[in-house]
Amino acid sequence: MSDTDSFIDEVTEEVRRDRMFMLLKRWGWVGVAAVVAIVGGAAWNEYSKAQSNARAQKLGDDIIAALAADDAAGRASSLAQIEATTPGGTAVLGMLTAAAEQDAGDLSSSVERLEAIAATGDLPEIYREIAAFKALLMQSDSLEVADRRQRFEVLARPGAPLRLLATEQLALIDIAEGDIDAALARLRTIREDAEVSADLQQRATQLMVALGADPLPVRNG
Repeated sequence: MSDTDSFIDEVTEEVRRDRMFMLLKRWGWVGVAAVVAIVGGAAWNEYSKAQSNARAQKLGDDIIAALAADDAAGRASSLAQIEATTPGGTAVLGMLTAAAEQDAGDLSSSVERLEAIAATGDLPEIYREIAAFKALLMQSDSLEVADRRQRFEVLARPGAPLRLLATEQLALIDIAEGDIDAALARLRTIREDAEVSADLQQRATQLMVALGADPLPVRNG
């Protein structure tokens, strides 16, 4: 009985090997193609990373060289000639160029450049918000108060990345218009926010004291 079982097992194993051989003969190219695709994909991924790193390195080198210019106008001119290959790189380059233009006294070009960045819809929100905020700060003497207030209120909306800084600017507008109660309310909101930085919290506290208020200790956590 055991010999019979052994014979059946051997035959079954032979049949299995024959089937496996036929399957490999018929579908083996699929496995080869899969291996080639995996290896090729990994190689292309490494090549793409290397190209991306090389472009980022070149952009950094070009920016450093441009910032080495002695005068602000020269820095602005050199930065404006650099080309970035990614939206984020273009935004950062634009902000640096705008800062150089501001230092050179060309406020209109600086504001125009920042507002263009702020209006670029495919950029991450943080880039657009920073550009819009900086453009507003530069127009504190040229924009109507109502216009500045409206724009800062957009930046101060719940969940916005610069909402606390924008709220601080709104408090300053309130003070300029004589609405001390509104300013103090905004400053308290800033001080008590869980995400406020130490510097901003300190500025808000000092401003409240300057306005004659007695800020209560902030409870952390």
